[in-house]
Amino acid sequence: MIDVKKIRENFIIYQTQPKLCYLDSAASSLKVKTVVDQVNKYYHTLGVNVHRGAYELAYEATKQYEDARITVKNFINAESEDNIIFTRGTTSSLNLIAKGFEHMLNPGDEIITSELEHHSSVLPWMVVAKSTGAKLVYVPLTKQGKITVENFKSVLTSKTKVVALTHVSNAMGYMTPIKEIASIAHKHQAVVILDAAQSVPHTKVDVQELGVDFLAFSGHKMFGPSGVGVLYGKTSLLNQLEPYEFGGEMADQVFKDHFTYKDAPLRFEAGTPVISGAIGLAEAMRYIESIGMDNIEEHTKKLHQYTLSKMKDIDGITIYNTEAEMPIINFNVIGVHPHDIATTLDQYQINVRAGHHCAQLVTKFLDVNSTLRVSFHVYNSIEDCDIFIKGLKESIQFFNGF
Repeated sequence: MIDVKKIRENFIIYQTQPKLCYLDSAASSLKVKTVVDQVNKYYHTLGVNVHRGAYELAYEATKQYEDARITVKNFINAESEDNIIFTRGTTSSLNLIAKGFEHMLNPGDEIITSELEHHSSVLPWMVVAKSTGAKLVYVPLTKQGKITVENFKSVLTSKTKVVALTHVSNAMGYMTPIKEIASIAHKHQAVVILDAAQSVPHTKVDVQELGVDFLAFSGHKMFGPSGVGVLYGKTSLLNQLEPYEFGGEMADQVFKDHFTYKDAPLRFEAGTPVISGAIGLAEAMRYIESIGMDNIEEHTKKLHQYTLSKMKDIDGITIYNTEAEMPIINFNVIGVHPHDIATTLDQYQINVRAGHHCAQLVTKFLDVNSTLRVSFHVYNSIEDCDIFIKGLKESIQFFNGF
């Protein structure tokens, strides 16, 4: 059982904004105090680079950085810490993979993706398809906007080389049956890449159980720092990718006319890495484990279902994803622009997202220009849900003129 009052003691923002009703965790979570403390501790007591110096400060910084890699490895059950690359975020990770695959794709090869993708999951492959002559193929969605195994099989061919899909849609909250899809894709020798930005902060993700080849997620959505993310990749595949950043530490031997790469993960961590971010992310993972992912999932599911049931009783709104597995509600108020509702709710210190959520293919699928999105995390309470429902009703009344 989650004690929200106790949880909020770990988030300093509630001390300065006690009436905050933050319902935009799908965009970015609030930051836990111990994470900020760890980041500050690095800067106050170390502040030096990693992998380079032979002095004690450099040794300690390197140890903390590499210990963070081990923490991430254990959190997602990777085979080895060498499968873990620190990046700037999910976007950086997914671009790294797409660019790294460019030399392995040929005209006529097919890349399977979907209309549920965040832009960071689909745009890099658009660019790579254009440069290589490969073809983007979209999994047909159900009427509800879901990816199914059968629909995936309908577009899988002998030409399929890459499958790049979201684990959980950031706009719709639907979970992709990726374990089954990965198994089928591998029988066709296709590589499976998973955008797990929305799933890793909310549910237990085991990369070995899922069977994916690559997986990406961000620290800022799971109480960690902004500017740090993770790319998991299988060793054999990581060392086939071409890096797209070059510089210190990623090179093994350098000559006047050529150089060789180090093996992953250093192969993809050119220059000074995100040291404080990695240390902060590891602390965020320890915080999540101290609460228990099962408890987080149960708590947010309760908030999600409670709010959804209340919204269904309100006239004048359209909910697009009543069957979402993750705590995301996507909706519109009939006749009112989403940004107007979001701005009005902000007067009550209710923070929700309005727009296309960096997923324009989803809004086009829904045949709208933009939507409102409510999302939950562990620091939210039933009281937050009630405050939101009250604010939403009053906003609708205001725009309806009564």
